[in-house]
Amino acid sequence: MTAEEHPSRTADRVAGLLAVLSIVASALALAYRPVRLLPFAVLLALIAAGMAPRGSRLPLIAVLIAAVAFVVAATIAVLAENPLY
Repeated sequence: MTAEEHPSRTADRVAGLLAVLSIVASALALAYRPVRLLPFAVLLALIAAGMAPRGSRLPLIAVLIAAVAFVVAATIAVLAENPLY
């Protein structure tokens, strides 16, 4: 399918933006207070997954990254004896 056959909707673009913001927030949570940032990252990823068309992979990747980042960031914070929130 080419780009002309599949027109892009505004909601698809917003879903992509929210997914990217979720991935960035998940990456930031690895270095800074995971319990403050990751709930918002997960929420953004889930909203993006709901807005995106059925076949898009970026929102799925954002949800998976947020879930893995939660476990990894909490583990890093506990092992480094840094505050979680």
